[in-house]
Amino acid sequence: MKDRTLVIGIGIITLVVMGLVFALYFMPKISYSDDFDIYIFPKIHAIINSLVSILLLAGLYFIKTKQISKHKFMMLSAVVLSAGFLISYVLYHSASEPTSFGGDQPLKGIYYFVLITHVILAAVSFPFILWTVAMALTNRFTKHKKIARYVWPVWFYVSVTGVIVYLMISPYYGT
Repeated sequence: MKDRTLVIGIGIITLVVMGLVFALYFMPKISYSDDFDIYIFPKIHAIINSLVSILLLAGLYFIKTKQISKHKFMMLSAVVLSAGFLISYVLYHSASEPTSFGGDQPLKGIYYFVLITHVILAAVSFPFILWTVAMALTNRFTKHKKIARYVWPVWFYVSVTGVIVYLMISPYYGT
C-alpha cells in the first residue's frame, strides 16, 4: 500500500471523527431511559484511559526488552480500547450537556490547563497514532520507530490526563 493511500485514508478517518465530535456540541441531545445513569459513561472513560495508560507503559517495556509480540499485543489492545473510548465518548456527549467545573482558583486554572492540553493533544495526536499503527502493520518499522518516539509520550499524556480530568470534574456531574 502506498503512503499516499494511507495518508488519504487516515485523513478521511480523522476528518470524520473530528467532525462527529465537533458536531456533538451543536446537535440536539438524545435521551436515554430515565432508569439509565448517563454519568456511568465518564466513569467508563476514566477506566478505559487508565487501562490505556497501563497498556502503553507495558508496550514500552516490552519493546525496550525486545519482546515484540507482547509489545504488539499491548499496543493493539491500547488502540482497541481507545476506539471503545471514542464510541463511549460519542454516546455520552450525544445525550449530555457539558459539565462546568465548580472549584475555585487555583484548582480551576489547573483543571482548565489540563483539560485544554488534553483535548488539543488528543485531537492532534489522533492521525499520528493511526499513522504509527499503520507503519507497524505494514512492516515499515523504521518509520514506525521514528514517529513512535514522539507519538507515544503524547498518547500517554492524553490517557493519563483523561483520568485526571475525570477525577477533577466528577464531583460536579449532574449539578
